[in-house]
Amino acid sequence: MTASKRYKEFLHQAWLSIRLPLTAIFFGLIVGALAMMWVGIQDGLSLSQILNLPLTAYRTLFNSVFGSFYGFGESLVFLVPLILTGLSITFAFRCGMFNVGAEGQYIVGLFSAAYVGFTFNGLPAWLQMITAIIAAAVGGGLWAAIVGWLKAKRGVHEVITTIMLNYIALHIYNFLVGSKEWFKADKFQGSHAINPAIKIPQIGLFSPSRAHWGIILALLAAIIVYIILWRTKTGFEVRAVGNSNEAARYAGISVAKNYIKAMLISGILAGLAGGIHLLGTQARAASMSAFTGFGADGIAIALIGQNHPLGVVLAAFLFAVMKRGAPLMQAQAGIAKEVVAIVQASIIFFVAADQMVKWIYKRRKKQVKEVASNE
Repeated sequence: MTASKRYKEFLHQAWLSIRLPLTAIFFGLIVGALAMMWVGIQDGLSLSQILNLPLTAYRTLFNSVFGSFYGFGESLVFLVPLILTGLSITFAFRCGMFNVGAEGQYIVGLFSAAYVGFTFNGLPAWLQMITAIIAAAVGGGLWAAIVGWLKAKRGVHEVITTIMLNYIALHIYNFLVGSKEWFKADKFQGSHAINPAIKIPQIGLFSPSRAHWGIILALLAAIIVYIILWRTKTGFEVRAVGNSNEAARYAGISVAKNYIKAMLISGILAGLAGGIHLLGTQARAASMSAFTGFGADGIAIALIGQNHPLGVVLAAFLFAVMKRGAPLMQAQAGIAKEVVAIVQASIIFFVAADQMVKWIYKRRKKQVKEVASNE
């Protein structure tokens, strides 16, 4: 296959992977607009005000991100962990495993990076930063590998173990950063402060936002995941097991080995999300009263992105825009932030109802052919 044909095939596959999400986003925005208008009716607004609500809300959402360098930079802060947790879920999905544990793996990765960040201060700053990132990846990977091993060797369903490990990770994390003297900082509900010299540098263009160069690592991870899944033997085996573990076993592929391998890589990505987010935006590992939500969002992002790295990046950007714009929609446009959740849920619904969307495309394609034949 020539380079031009490979390029065209890549573009074709990319379009197929984002066509459904784009359609779902369109319908999700419509449902969100209807929800806003319904709220306007309940509040007794005039017809013009009701019709203007969605325009005002979506304009505020758009301007909150694209109206300034600061706003765009703040959306990038959310984008980094969302891409990585989305990729984490995607990799496990491709092996036929439902990794609900990205949240716990994120927490383990965050603490692992923090521990290196406030403990190994004798190292050169650049080496300590790299070590912290590697520690986050290893911590998240090993935490997820437990799930893969239990699935492969004991047949324990991954949904059960990942949910349990999420809570174990959260409570161990809070115990360590909140009570142990060698982790907890005085006068702070969290760990000792990490070495400021190992913080991931901020992007000056978006100053004074918290945007940092970790976005490059997240995008690089998406490229690497694509290469692994579609350009390596490991990726072929992972996808083969995900398509049919019985067929893969018959072909001589070790299903158990790939379960462990897929969860290990999935955990590495989620651990990186926690470590990079910490090094880019936080001074210490602060105590958590609840889950961060990045793991749960990663599931939705993987679903919307059709388990394809390109789709994951685009879906993660959509969620980052909504996370950035939701508070401003409430403050400036008077739209409850729950409406953003309605939009997100609607998008997920239309992605899940893919047969309906595919029917719309087929019907439109048929109409185009009929018009062309009549001409």
